[in-house]
Amino acid sequence: MNIVFMGTPEFAVPSLDMLMAEGYHVVGVVTQPDKPQGRKKVLTPTPVKAAAERYGLPVFQPVKLRDPEAVAHLAEWKPDLIVTAAFGQILPKAVLDMPVRGCVNVHGSLLPKYRGGAPIQRSIINGESVTGVTLMYMAEGLDTGDMISRVEVPITDEDTSGTMFVKLSEAGSKLLQAEMPRLIAGQTTAVPQDDEQATYARNLTREDEKLDWSRTSRELFNQIRGLVPFSGAFTMWEEQVFKIWSVTNPDQVKAEYSSSSNDGQAEPGTVLQLNKSGIEIKTGDGSLWLTEVQPAGKKVMHAADFARGGTLKPGTVLR
Repeated sequence: MNIVFMGTPEFAVPSLDMLMAEGYHVVGVVTQPDKPQGRKKVLTPTPVKAAAERYGLPVFQPVKLRDPEAVAHLAEWKPDLIVTAAFGQILPKAVLDMPVRGCVNVHGSLLPKYRGGAPIQRSIINGESVTGVTLMYMAEGLDTGDMISRVEVPITDEDTSGTMFVKLSEAGSKLLQAEMPRLIAGQTTAVPQDDEQATYARNLTREDEKLDWSRTSRELFNQIRGLVPFSGAFTMWEEQVFKIWSVTNPDQVKAEYSSSSNDGQAEPGTVLQLNKSGIEIKTGDGSLWLTEVQPAGKKVMHAADFARGGTLKPGTVLR
């Protein structure tokens, strides 16, 4: 049986690895075009392309999969089953109808919650304690297809989007592995989604990275974790972007973190103190300790190291 795999980021690689390890006949891989990375803008292959090349698989990188030329190219592989995981493009009807066993997707949420392009980040930002992976048949709508199986994965306070991408990618690979024999035999049982329970996880924008210090410490903690390690959150200091990469869990702050200056009178965003613990910032309901920061034009550093520089003073208000 001819299988075509579609995916782009590291999240998709374990599923491709599983298909190859289990000896399935992957005839080709579709992934997004290479993109420039880093300050030098070096053209870099996607993680899935890199994995496919290690296996010696043909790779196709269409700018738009819905273009007739792209559909024709895909048809030459004569797929019986298409497996996708975070591919990054909506499959047109011509592709959905192509394989006799259909198109299935490994989606990083418990559908119908968090349909869309940023389910992992949004689940953390929204303070969810549980997320998971759904294996689903693909339909013309955005993540609206019938569900084949799901698995739950807890989100701990130590998790970031980075750690959850790893956990969910591994869970998705195992879920796909368990269902592959039935998918190939055409013996799966799929359940329609309840559209009334659906939520949408839109892609993140620059606005999502801005910190509003009037929010609660827990909300800010979740926001920052949801943006790590991909973009980080930011605030403004002296009209410059000041990035925040790590903060102390507000529910587990030790006694030595407490601040006598935090009397509730300070404006949210005010620097309360700087010491070996980091930088304490007033929030809407208390305070939050910054532990990793990145001033404009500099590398990420421990907040305590930055505090020793003496350029940021108590009483300064971050906007």
